[in-house]
Amino acid sequence: MISTKGRYALRVMLDLAKNNTGSYVPLKDIAERQAISKKYLEIIVKEMVTGGLITGASGKGGGYKLLRKPEKYTVGEILELMEGTLSPVACLADKDYRCDRRKSCETLPMWKEFDTLVHDYFYEKKLTDLL
Repeated sequence: MISTKGRYALRVMLDLAKNNTGSYVPLKDIAERQAISKKYLEIIVKEMVTGGLITGASGKGGGYKLLRKPEKYTVGEILELMEGTLSPVACLADKDYRCDRRKSCETLPMWKEFDTLVHDYFYEKKLTDLL
């Protein structure tokens, strides 16, 4: 399940894309437009800055803006930054995960197929596809 953190990060990215004038967008404006707590958004945007999705500036005229053009972002990269792996099972989410049944697991092919479907869906979807 995608948490509120992942969903809100997408909303922030969409808001920044819609208001992409080259200037920084104040977080309070994003919070108001998106009806999300500014305090919660502060946590989210900090992770997004650290993860290299956006940049921020403090002080007068400060706020946040995209580092790339909106069409250069995928939904998958945004969600994985905020949520971690989107893989459905531990043996696919962690390459170092040790499972004694890996070679004989009858369900692993199904999980691999599902993992590929989810990955490809979110990584083929651009931020601009949601605008």
